[in-house]
Amino acid sequence: MNIASLNERSLVWRLVALHVWQRSLKWMHGGPIFRMQPFSAVPARLLLAPQDLRTADATNAADIYGGRFLFSGHLVETQGRSPFELEAAHEDWQRELHAFGWLRDLRAADSHISRQNARALVEDWIRYCGRWHPIGWEASVVTRRILSWLAHSPFILLDGDHEFYRGFVKSLARQIRYLRQTINETEDGVERLHAALAISSACISMAGQGRFARQSIRRLEHELNRQILPDGGHISRNPRALIDILADLLPVRQAFVAQGLEMPPAMLQSVDRMMPLLRFFRHGDGALAHFNGMGSTPNDLVATILAYDDARGAPPLNAPHSGYQRLSGGDSVVLIDTGPAPDPGVSGDAHAGCLSFEFSSGQNRMVVNCGVSPKSNPLWRKVSRSTAAHSTATIEDTSSCHFLSERPFGHLLGAPILSGPVMVPVEREDDRAGSRIIASHDGYAAHFRVVHQRDLRLSGDGTVLDGIDTFSAVGSIDPEHRYAIRFHLHPGLKASLIRGGTAILLVCRDGEAWEFDAHGSEPLLEESIYLSDVYGHRKTDQIVIAGSLLEELSVGWQFRKTAAAKLSRRGTSDFDEADELPLQEPAPI
Repeated sequence: MNIASLNERSLVWRLVALHVWQRSLKWMHGGPIFRMQPFSAVPARLLLAPQDLRTADATNAADIYGGRFLFSGHLVETQGRSPFELEAAHEDWQRELHAFGWLRDLRAADSHISRQNARALVEDWIRYCGRWHPIGWEASVVTRRILSWLAHSPFILLDGDHEFYRGFVKSLARQIRYLRQTINETEDGVERLHAALAISSACISMAGQGRFARQSIRRLEHELNRQILPDGGHISRNPRALIDILADLLPVRQAFVAQGLEMPPAMLQSVDRMMPLLRFFRHGDGALAHFNGMGSTPNDLVATILAYDDARGAPPLNAPHSGYQRLSGGDSVVLIDTGPAPDPGVSGDAHAGCLSFEFSSGQNRMVVNCGVSPKSNPLWRKVSRSTAAHSTATIEDTSSCHFLSERPFGHLLGAPILSGPVMVPVEREDDRAGSRIIASHDGYAAHFRVVHQRDLRLSGDGTVLDGIDTFSAVGSIDPEHRYAIRFHLHPGLKASLIRGGTAILLVCRDGEAWEFDAHGSEPLLEESIYLSDVYGHRKTDQIVIAGSLLEELSVGWQFRKTAAAKLSRRGTSDFDEADELPLQEPAPI
């Protein structure tokens, strides 16, 4: 057994020990003892309701009233029963049901019937699940339910009697106490930060929470300082984390203002750092690059979040703490993953995509990573995290990271990254001629004794992207091992071989055209799949350059613009600044 596998085995046992310890503590703090404890500390009243920034769909209200619940791709018809009595439904469906995010759809309907329906469903949850439910009391579900109940409390409580009001507030307080007692045992990363946000939001939204409010604010500051990096990224290196955190952090910040409370410095600094980095990850059509767990972009939510960005300046070009680089020239944008694997404790959604890049021209995305599948399917999740699903180089179709997947530990711990690139040196050059990034990673050094280096240069006018991939031996290598450099194409492109198969023509829907040339190598055009489409998986193409490894091998390639767009069009995911929605004051109760 080599040193790498010994280190991985040691890491697995440490993760297992931590998991068992946290499960034990959670059982002590939030298990049967918690459920048997009497609870009489009911706040006198709610003071305000933080805003819900997520988009509502009023058309869902009629389905919910009719007992048809479509969540996470699963449709369940209750046949006149309460949905909280059902047990056979899919777990993801149950999580979405118990999270109560669909309250925003009932509220959007803005009718007496939808309000009565919402109140009846809340009463059902309190009756059937208010003391315990195996899924309804998962920490992440409790967090989302607290935030939903608080945000939509004016809608739920309007026209309700005093008994319902008291029962609602008592249940809410009980859930907050559960979250407060178990926050240290929640999954590290975004889930724990969301829990801290929910507790803080509740404490400043409910009367008589002075002591708890001070504690919750200190805990929120601790999590923000620990999880938000100096350049604004999240420790998980997932761009989606920025959207999810800001969507909850901004309303909490606004609630502080409405209550006349002093703003915690960490809250101000975190928002100021995250906003520019959110713009950093955006292509010309408004979509965010698919790195480390980022799927399809919720454009309406991103638009609302960016409306609260006071600076609205040009995005930064360098995110060294998060491990990303951005090249910009003319209308072209190149985003590159130049960071090592995140800490195993927050790597459950991270990908083996070191040195992968995405490339867009104007509103046309050209080269992409496959992204994350919206389907809750372990197989697609495994595929999306592999190096082969990214626009970078692989050796023997092996990922540059090793994920935990073996039973039983994979079932207990998920699939964190056990090993991957550690040394990822980056050099950057910017001048009038363009911008250049030279980066390498050692993810293949242990198994194949090869270091992969990528040299990317984007011309100043954005019409030429040159790249060189170099494989350098750091020991004895097997010349039979083969490399494959992949460029996954966005499904909006039409690709075809030209010049006798030595080059590839890429034509966009608006008539813009680019040529790909591999400088002596023969590129292949193969099938691929785009996983991050809003409407599901889409077939697409990928360009592949393949060959056998040598002691020192360099492969050069180029994307060159050959025709400008013939049509002026707006991308479906783009939006005007005037279309962005302003953040509103919290609603008083």
